[in-house]
Amino acid sequence: MLEKLFAKSSQILKLQNYSYKRYFYHTINFEDKLIGILGSRGVGKTTVIIQYLNSLEIPKNKKLYFSADSIITSSTSLYDIADEFSKAGGKVLAIDEIHKYKDFEKELKEIYDFLDLKVIFSGSSALQLEHKKADLSRRAVLYRVKGLSFREFLELKLDTTFKSYTLEELLKNHTDIADDIVSKIKPFEYFKEYLQYGYFPYYFENNETYSIKLEETVNTVIESDLPIIFNIEPQNIQKLKQLINLICSSKPYELNITNLSKKIGINRNTLYQYIHYLTMGNIFSSLKAKTKGDNIFSKPQKLYLNNPNLSFSYCQSNDIGTLREQYFLNMLSANYEVSYPKVGDFEVAEKYTFEIGGKNKSFEQIKDIQNSYVVADDIEIGFKNKLPLWLFGFLY
Repeated sequence: MLEKLFAKSSQILKLQNYSYKRYFYHTINFEDKLIGILGSRGVGKTTVIIQYLNSLEIPKNKKLYFSADSIITSSTSLYDIADEFSKAGGKVLAIDEIHKYKDFEKELKEIYDFLDLKVIFSGSSALQLEHKKADLSRRAVLYRVKGLSFREFLELKLDTTFKSYTLEELLKNHTDIADDIVSKIKPFEYFKEYLQYGYFPYYFENNETYSIKLEETVNTVIESDLPIIFNIEPQNIQKLKQLINLICSSKPYELNITNLSKKIGINRNTLYQYIHYLTMGNIFSSLKAKTKGDNIFSKPQKLYLNNPNLSFSYCQSNDIGTLREQYFLNMLSANYEVSYPKVGDFEVAEKYTFEIGGKNKSFEQIKDIQNSYVVADDIEIGFKNKLPLWLFGFLY
């Protein structure tokens, strides 16, 4: 079996040697013994694993890549594969789609404890891995990754490079930063395209089939991942799709749990669970007040589809205010804690308050709030505490 795995691994490493490295490639400490990469389908987890393996200057027989849902591995355990690989002199083992393997966390612990191997694993969506992270937390270093930022989209689109910035750098120097970027490109020439199609890297493989692939991504989460992991009955899968459709037709601040549960035909607790599952599956993004914590049975203050691409794909019409907030939340939540404030639209890092709107948005609602900012769409360059919305796509 090991011979077959090596043959397939070598073929994959040879054929998938992409040059562009996503932002998270540079954030991973590959010196750690057990590394987990978590994120939704299609964000580039497999690519970054293959890029790392190809970067290693070690013999091919000392590195091995396989997917946990491979037919070749279906009749044996992960530990047995790792043990055989280790005995053959293996050094680096990469396991993709590990959430499809039952009780993977137990086998990873055994591999970590008893074998002299570096292991990198990934899971499409953080679902099962987040579900099991308590069992792995003492051993594995977990990285959560997002889809393309606006900055990365521009790099791929224009075959160029742009610097990323911390939130503090943007807030302090946004006028100079935006001025420098605008001297090289016109952001609004590409911003709408990004909002509609630019979140997943496979857009650049074939943009004509992007919407089809996006729908396949969502359907796989709803029809395969969620039912297996959370034991959802097949007849309730349609209710998850109904929920997505209803969120499309309501504004985030109009979220009414009672009405939603009646329309779908499920009780409130089940609805809260479904919202939690779809959030874990990177289909929803929920915004809660800081005081409510992570209790899944507490009502989100606002509920969005995870990224604007999903809205353009699934919603018959899109509210511009919702798209703006959705984009802002998606870009900020990659590296910062975002919660619902008493005043304003978003509180970030328990310090900054943001109000989101169009170019004429005023400070009226947040004028008395310390560290408060207006984030305005349809402006290229901001002034003082008013920043352009597009610029937050340069945070990662």
